[in-house]
Amino acid sequence: MKKLAFILTITMTLALSNTATAQETIVDVAVGNDDFSTLVTALKAADLVGALQGDGPFTVFAPTNDAFAKIDSNTLNSLLEVKNQKALANILTYHVVSGKLTATDVVAALKKGNGTVELKALNGQVLTVMKKDGKIWLKDTSGNYSEIIATDVNGSNGVIHVIDTVVMPK
Repeated sequence: MKKLAFILTITMTLALSNTATAQETIVDVAVGNDDFSTLVTALKAADLVGALQGDGPFTVFAPTNDAFAKIDSNTLNSLLEVKNQKALANILTYHVVSGKLTATDVVAALKKGNGTVELKALNGQVLTVMKKDGKIWLKDTSGNYSEIIATDVNGSNGVIHVIDTVVMPK
């Protein structure tokens, strides 16, 4: 029940953000949503804010604060240090795909791909999107899964899909 309430809260917040901020970039949309404060902090630490405010278009699979909370706090704090900026940027760009892929686009690709589709992330590695148990999931290169819990949060330079776990590149 708690998860359902959380999902409904995010969906409503994002729907309102989507309507009110269609001219804002995907970074602006994330900054305006408290559920993405850890993501915004990480984007700043990795010096990626400017890049993601560019023309795009981008598709961002955006982890919530709860998704980041699944990472050991010492590891997360270490990633936010200046000396680990490159590693953090690699993780964050693994959550971004070039082009605007709406939920409809993803579902169509899944049908065409018999339930799976591979996407090349900005860091050059592959993310697998798959349909399983009636839900849409991301699978990272290590075989870990993240559920897409909200879709189609539009910005002026792309779209955000909300995920419940941080995906990790090799």
